[in-house]
Amino acid sequence: MMDTGTHPLIELRNLCRVFGPTYAVNGVSFEVQKGEVFGYIGPNGAGKTTSMRILATLDSPTSGSAWVDGFSVINDPDKVRKRLGWMPDGFGTYPNVNCEEYLDFFARSYGLRGTDRRKALVRVMGFTQLDRLSQKPIDGLSKGMKQRLCLGRALIHDPQVLILDEPAAGLDPRARIELREMISALAAEGKALLISSHILSELAEMCDRVGIIEQGRLLAVGTVDEILSKSTADNQARTETVTIVIEVVKDPDAAAQWLENQFKVPVKKRLANSITIEFSPDADKRADLLKQMVDQGIEVSDFATRQVSLEDVFLTVTQGKVQ
Repeated sequence: MMDTGTHPLIELRNLCRVFGPTYAVNGVSFEVQKGEVFGYIGPNGAGKTTSMRILATLDSPTSGSAWVDGFSVINDPDKVRKRLGWMPDGFGTYPNVNCEEYLDFFARSYGLRGTDRRKALVRVMGFTQLDRLSQKPIDGLSKGMKQRLCLGRALIHDPQVLILDEPAAGLDPRARIELREMISALAAEGKALLISSHILSELAEMCDRVGIIEQGRLLAVGTVDEILSKSTADNQARTETVTIVIEVVKDPDAAAQWLENQFKVPVKKRLANSITIEFSPDADKRADLLKQMVDQGIEVSDFATRQVSLEDVFLTVTQGKVQ
């Protein structure tokens, strides 16, 4: 998906933003390539939105640099704006304005005229599936349709770079799936996307790489597997076990007790007929555990190693600090 043969479409180098004694962004550096979806995650107040606002030329860094498609956000803000689409986590609605009028206003604001403007409106409303709602007042749209409209506004001038701040917030499951499909389609066109979200499962499914930020500092950058490998290298205890989820047909309490007595395995979690344990990563030992459970007469309906999630990575890397 990624095209690394050209310069990064998004680049931050030692970016800092200071508010009084607080470093909202502290020495952040990363790149996003053409066709890449980059997830930007961290707790509230970590510095995600401040970083994005600087990239969108809505704020200025205290020090450091940032570029969009090779142009400096400090020295060439007008050129940056032509190449960037910004989708904030909330946008205002206007009375007596319908979807087409709203997008038309922003098309004109970006300098689109005549045939180019009409083609842009048709393209964006078709892509976001707002064409059937073109005459509907925007203050009567659902949350999901408003998010589509905000995305359409960011796309109206066909930018190469998109910055989406919490695009899935408040959406129902179907709307989140449809948003994920649109993001994948935009990446397939070669656009670079920087996305922040608190819905980590969504980011894990759509992002090529993630960056984890806390207290203004970027703690880790890479794929989920790369970040986990690096973090667990410093935590030998994590490398000695894997998480196994066991489903039993009946009497889970007795099964859990047997596991603790026979294998000295502490049960991490019990939920209905599900038992979660930490056990050896050795495949032969796991097979022996399952065999002995069956020989013991425990009716096992499912026995699986739980895959590492983005939530696991986030909790491993961060410490829950706020500023």
